[in-house]
Amino acid sequence: MTALVDLSSARYGPLLKNKRFRRLWISQFVSGIGDWLVIGLLIPLVTTLSGGSASAVAGIMIVKILPSLLLSSFVGVFVDWFDRRVLMIVCDAVRAVLTLGLLFTNSLAVIYAIVFFMEMASLFFNPAKNALVPYLVDEEDIAVANGLSYTTQQASMLIGLTASGAILAAFEAIVRAVLRAKLPVVDALAGPLAPALLGPRAGVVLNSLSFVTSAAFVLSIRVRARAGEARRFDLTLIGRDVVESFRFLKERVELRGLLVTVALALMGGGSLISVGLVHVQSNLVGGVPFLDRIELFRRLVAAPQTFMLVFIAFGMVAGALLVPRLTGRIPLQALFLGAVSVFGAGMVVFALSSAYWIAAVFAFVAGLCIAALSVTGNTYVVLTVSDELRGRVFTALDAVVRVSLLVSMAVVAPLGDLVNAAIAALVKSRGIDPAHVWLSGPRLTLLLASALVLAAAWNGYRRLEWRRPAASAEVADA
Repeated sequence: MTALVDLSSARYGPLLKNKRFRRLWISQFVSGIGDWLVIGLLIPLVTTLSGGSASAVAGIMIVKILPSLLLSSFVGVFVDWFDRRVLMIVCDAVRAVLTLGLLFTNSLAVIYAIVFFMEMASLFFNPAKNALVPYLVDEEDIAVANGLSYTTQQASMLIGLTASGAILAAFEAIVRAVLRAKLPVVDALAGPLAPALLGPRAGVVLNSLSFVTSAAFVLSIRVRARAGEARRFDLTLIGRDVVESFRFLKERVELRGLLVTVALALMGGGSLISVGLVHVQSNLVGGVPFLDRIELFRRLVAAPQTFMLVFIAFGMVAGALLVPRLTGRIPLQALFLGAVSVFGAGMVVFALSSAYWIAAVFAFVAGLCIAALSVTGNTYVVLTVSDELRGRVFTALDAVVRVSLLVSMAVVAPLGDLVNAAIAALVKSRGIDPAHVWLSGPRLTLLLASALVLAAAWNGYRRLEWRRPAASAEVADA
């Protein structure tokens, strides 16, 4: 018999009164803003150092994904063996030190190496954080905690994208005020660092401080039980644990179906990062009703990359707040599959559209769906996987996300270029003005990608028990 765990009655107020979870939440928010600040710094820096090479900029994303591709099978074992709270603190410390290395180099190879090792630390940090949440909140608050955690992640991205200039300006103003105070100790410590604190790479320093702040908050969290297996670590057992993880995924047909659905959906949906932005810039016209009167949104329409990302981020925040309210009424699997289906259908409308306002609505809905996928997927793992394997399953889920996005960027973006070139050659051979051709390369590529997302939804409907609620780990083991 399957137990229905009603998570919709949990409220954000009582959850935020939970001192331990609140500290984890704050640490995540602070470090998340720092992450987006340093990404905003690296892209123009790498562009300048490489002479404007798009491949060099793409290299940042590739080295961010490679650790997951190479090490994900082993990371989950470490997460399950060690105290997750201690592991998070170590990862924060490592990232803080590595980030400071960006102050002292103009070498692309060194920059890529630093990003690679920072992402390796994040590969340990994120599953440990997800696996730690059940130790900090009651079972009925798990979905809300996952939703709030995901909201924090997207809100930090939104703030980092839209307010990075203001954040850095405020940081510089604070540093200048402290230096002008001429306090002996501060002047001795901060004086030699003034060029770094006030220079073009001040975002690097701020990002490093965000990791230090995150580690301090995690350090202050007290966990009643050991957040991880209290076993003596033995390297000779890693291979056995990895085999055990794959055996577990093989036996859990529904969980394996969820991972496959995520992979296919992201392979298609990842096209929004590359091809979707080209579609917005080259094929869409008009504006967004009502919002056109606001100066900020007029600037977003003029910058398609920010335009799409900000609306997606708003949708993510709204979705992470809404989805936990539905979990007690609708099975997690049904919410998950509904999000994939709506996302795929929305991509079709987006690809066929020529209006900015439709793109804005789709971006918001896409954000809702992405949030629903994350919250329901994480909650499903928490409820259906026992603690001794939870870290490994979270790592597998994280690896699926990253590798699928890598495949999408490596295949869909070049496919879009090939399709665009083929259509341009055909149009030129017919003597037709390209400006009058509706079926452009980006539009056709997006339609093909949306078909892949819809195929993911179909696979999910076949593999997941979407009519019944998810079984708790105890029931599943029994």
